[in-house]
Amino acid sequence: MSPQTDGVLLDTDVFSYLLNENDRRADFYRPHVQNKILSVSFVTVGELYCGAVKKLWGVERLAVLEARLAAVVVIPYDIEVCKAYAKLKNEAKTATGTDRAVGANDLWIAACAIRHHGLPLISNNRKHFERLPGLQLISQDLASH
Repeated sequence: MSPQTDGVLLDTDVFSYLLNENDRRADFYRPHVQNKILSVSFVTVGELYCGAVKKLWGVERLAVLEARLAAVVVIPYDIEVCKAYAKLKNEAKTATGTDRAVGANDLWIAACAIRHHGLPLISNNRKHFERLPGLQLISQDLASH
């Protein structure tokens, strides 16, 4: 498998757009995921469940979420993801002069993409990821230029 052509990592926002069939934002991202092996980070799984708890999803809606999660590869943490996270956090801090440049969850998601053979990350949050070295980002903002 060639990750650049066969696989992509979905950020939580894009996964959510694609999960909700009525979300028009998904239309932009569908061409980027067609015929691709879809993956999400362990962080995205946590964020999705957090949203479901917050919004008091019922059993049926949770079942849909779990079926969609079963259809993608969930990238777990491992020592190499942790090393990629540490490197990204320090590089982001050096580049911006602050620890608050990129949120911790976004750094973990980016670390998963970088660790797993440079999987392109598809996110609608360009500003969260655009300055991270070594990350191939596909974003609506980037694609529209």
